Amino acid sequence: MDVASGQVTCIVFKADIILWDFPKQELLARLSLHEGKVEGLSFSPRGIYLVSLGGQDDGRVMVWDVSKREAVCGSPASPRSAGNANVVMCSSCRDEMFVTAGNFTIRVWELDTATKKIHPSECYAGQLRRITVCVQMTDDDDDFYLGTTSGDVLKVNTSSKVVTACGPQKKKFSMVSSSSLFGETAKVKFSRSWKMKVPRGQCMAKPLLSLHRRMRVEGAVTSLTCRGRDDQFFIGTKKGQMYRSAYATFKEELVAVCHTEAVNDIVFPEGHSDLFVTCSTNDIRVWYTLERLEWLRITVLNVTCHAVEVTRDGMVIVSAWNDGKIRAFVPATGEPRYEINNAHNLGVTAIAATSDCKQIISGGGDGQVRIWNIGEKTQKLREVLKEHRGAVSCIKINKNDKEGVTASLDGTCVIWDLVRYVRKQMILDNTLFKCVCYHPGEYQIITSGTDRKIVYWEVLNGSAIREVQGSLSSSINGMDITSDGASFVTGGDDHLVKLWDYKEGTVTHVGVGHSGNITRLKICPANKYIVSVSADGAVLIWK
Repeated sequence: MDVASGQVTCIVFKADIILWDFPKQELLARLSLHEGKVEGLSFSPRGIYLVSLGGQDDGRVMVWDVSKREAVCGSPASPRSAGNANVVMCSSCRDEMFVTAGNFTIRVWELDTATKKIHPSECYAGQLRRITVCVQMTDDDDDFYLGTTSGDVLKVNTSSKVVTACGPQKKKFSMVSSSSLFGETAKVKFSRSWKMKVPRGQCMAKPLLSLHRRMRVEGAVTSLTCRGRDDQFFIGTKKGQMYRSAYATFKEELVAVCHTEAVNDIVFPEGHSDLFVTCSTNDIRVWYTLERLEWLRITVLNVTCHAVEVTRDGMVIVSAWNDGKIRAFVPATGEPRYEINNAHNLGVTAIAATSDCKQIISGGGDGQVRIWNIGEKTQKLREVLKEHRGAVSCIKINKNDKEGVTASLDGTCVIWDLVRYVRKQMILDNTLFKCVCYHPGEYQIITSGTDRKIVYWEVLNGSAIREVQGSLSSSINGMDITSDGASFVTGGDDHLVKLWDYKEGTVTHVGVGHSGNITRLKICPANKYIVSVSADGAVLIWK
């Protein structure tokens, strides 16, 4: 089984189409003719041809011979009097027919294999002016359906090339976002992006689509797909939710959930490997490790959480936000515990809590490190430490709470005396420090950043002990060490999770799975799992 993927790049570069052997996960061919962007791809029924649609700057539709890995022919996708074509769909029965649609354009194409040319036929829509976002063919190719941004569904006859009906009646601000056909009866299921309801049926000439069943899901629907013999279908939404539903019952079942924005931090509660906490834009989430299910979501709208920490007693989740506030929540219910306003002028970028749960150390975009005394009903600023000139990226505290280390994007790491609140050592390097970790023995620290190097430092005098190459191509953003100090793990912009032997300074295992830049990772307290998070919203659990 072949799979095709299209590229998005700059207008000055070619946008490649890659053919993959899906079972073997191997690249078969790279097809390059489109410029800037590949808008859509569709295989013919028997897989003989692949039809590709270029983006706005390209504006061409191409037909490719899959077996020969070469272009058969091409043509402008839409007439000059119309807008851009947005979608392409091949016929369900014939390899030589496909449909394109977009901004005020609907075309049925025929491939002439003898002359190697494609001939378009414009579809007549009368006074209807619609922007198409999805298209679906019926199994017998007699008709095809178009979903539009105005919420209308258009039914077009393939033979006559005429819009035969339009509907259903819709409410304001509704939009059809995805479509799918079920079974031989060719019932059409459309979703509405605003209210998330299947709309009521009313057409120009006669009833076309009537309300059959309805379900509610969280977020605008972005995709619908059938499974097996059309007895089930899956629903994907903009909120990162995936639902499963049986067509007979038409009741949603939540299958998977994920973040919709970059995940900035991850932390395990002290001594607990079955739960972990992640933070992102607008929310903090608590997850079950083994079941891989979301247990709790704490939502704070229109702000981004940069860092999160769970106090050692497990009673409070402390978080750092870009609006300059430190927010604390109850882990069991997600209710607010307390809030520190104006903690830092340029947002709070890093946070840590002492083992006695009586102090919080925060770092900000202004480079300041602030220590807060936390009481039952009061939160007071205890000390302000000013050594960094750039944003603080990471904070670690040793076991007895008498010493801590902060890493900054100004190229410095500072080891602090947390009893006298003075600097003990300053580490300087030609890099932007992204992460720092104490060895469990607390006589060494390891750091990494944009210079792609992992450096071992002596805590006593701040001298460098060892330097190893952590990555060949990009920066390292996250790091964590096992409780016994035998191994540590790193991840960064190369999308790789690497497990290292601490004494040897060599890579023992490499994990490949992320498609975005890894932002943070943690080893569970039992040393059984590694959880890594990335800028594309993914949360991966490694054994």
